[in-house]
Amino acid sequence: MAYFVLTHQLRERLIASAPARIVNTASAAHQGQFLDFDDLQMEKHYRARTAYGRSKLANILFTRELARGLAGTGVTANCLHPGFVATGLGQRDSMIFGTMVRFAMLFAANPEQGARTIIHLSASPDVASTTGSYFVDCREAVPSRNARDDGAARRLWDESVQLALR
Repeated sequence: MAYFVLTHQLRERLIASAPARIVNTASAAHQGQFLDFDDLQMEKHYRARTAYGRSKLANILFTRELARGLAGTGVTANCLHPGFVATGLGQRDSMIFGTMVRFAMLFAANPEQGARTIIHLSASPDVASTTGSYFVDCREAVPSRNARDDGAARRLWDESVQLALR
């Protein structure tokens, strides 16, 4: 919801400042996920890993619908998977999981490497007119089938409007 609310609040300023770019971070963790519109907030069946993956799927769907809505304004919207990056995420978790995460971080990209695609989408002339796409390693990539569902993207947008107005 943070991407939705912030972008909504900045929309007119972004359009007035065109050309402008919106870059949203998603993740390959969206693979294998789907949105359950009957339990979008996962109040009935919450699982942390599923919630994370679904939130990343939602980021991709949001970006697709945002790009569609901004067509012709000079504002582009794209999203990306930054890769497995050494951050503090999960390192303070329970002993077993936290230990596994800390070990895995030994093999992760450093933050500078993780930022490359974000910087590419923010500044490269090569993607100045690309919009509604998903990127991995500075290249356009094909997200999961569920992440390419324009009907789900539209429905998520409508649901987000309702949640934001509560």
